[in-house]
Amino acid sequence: MRLSTRNQLRATVSSVELGAVMAAAKVTLPDGQMITASITREAAEDLALKEGDEVTVLIKSTEVMLGKE
Repeated sequence: MRLSTRNQLRATVSSVELGAVMAAAKVTLPDGQMITASITREAAEDLALKEGDEVTVLIKSTEVMLGKE
């Protein structure tokens, strides 16, 4: 499948925490950085996400913020 989303990062699932409605999926990028994605529990179950799965992180946002000391 091809997508128009330009911000695509390969990652490995580190953990999946299922809540009543939402799930928190933590993924690790190849350089060791972590990203947490909040998705619905239904989506996590449909994808059968589990630790060690290889995934693509797709980032599509109307805002991107930067901080600097």
